Amino acid sequence: MTEDRRPTKKPPMRDVLAEAAFALFLERGFERTTVDDIVARAGVGRRSFFRYFPSKEDAVFPDHEGCLADMTAFLADADGTDPVATVCDGARLVLRMYAEKPEFSVQRYRLTREVPGLRTYELSVVRRYERTLAGYLERRWAGDPDAGPDFALRAEVIAASVVAAHNNGLRSWLRSGGKGDAGAEVDRALELVRAVWGGADARPVAPAPEPSQAPVSSAVSDDEVIVMVARKGAPMWRVVQHIESALGTA
Repeated sequence: MTEDRRPTKKPPMRDVLAEAAFALFLERGFERTTVDDIVARAGVGRRSFFRYFPSKEDAVFPDHEGCLADMTAFLADADGTDPVATVCDGARLVLRMYAEKPEFSVQRYRLTREVPGLRTYELSVVRRYERTLAGYLERRWAGDPDAGPDFALRAEVIAASVVAAHNNGLRSWLRSGGKGDAGAEVDRALELVRAVWGGADARPVAPAPEPSQAPVSSAVSDDEVIVMVARKGAPMWRVVQHIESALGTA
C-alpha cells in the first residue's frame, strides 16, 4: 500500500482568523482581546486580519455575508407565485446557517448577550436581512395596479414580521443550548406570519362599507357560507381575526 503524500488542504484564512478570534473571545473576553492577540494566535500579520474583517465585531459574525449573498440569490431566482411564502423561505436560510454549527451558534449567542457592542452590531446585521426581504416584496408588487398605494409600506411591515418571527424561534432554540428542533420552532413562528399576510399576492383588503360600519358575520351550519364585511383598509390580521371568530361560533 502506497502512502498518500498529498498535502492536507488548508482551511481558508478567513476561517482561521475567525476561529482564532472566537477562541480568544471565550478565553479572555471580547474587550480584553486585541487584533494583535488574534493574529498572533492565527500566525499571520495584522494586514491579513483587516483584509478579511474591518473590525473585531466582524470576526464574531463571519458567516453572515455569505448567508446574505445566498438569500439575495435565492430571492432573485424565486418565481414569486407566493411572495410571503418566498420571504419566509428566505429567512429559513439564516436558520440553516445557525443550525449547521449549533455549538458555535450557542456560544456566539451567549457572547452577544454579554457585550453591548456586539448586540448593536447584531441589530445592524438583522436590519440588512430585513431590507433584503422588503426589497424583494417591493419589487414584486411594484407596477401591480392591484397592489395598492401602500405596497412599499406593506413590504416593510411583512419583512419586519418575518424577521421578528424567525428570530423569536431561533432565540428560543439558542436559549435552550441548541437542543431540540430549531426548524420546528421557526416554522411555528413563521406560520403565524403567513396566517396574517399569506396568499398568492398578499393584496390589500377589498373596498367595503364606511369605516363606521362594523364587520358582520353570521353563525351558520357546516353546509352554509359565512359572509363577512370589513371596512376598507382594514389590516389583514383583523380580517383573519374576524373570520376565525365567525368560524368558532358556527
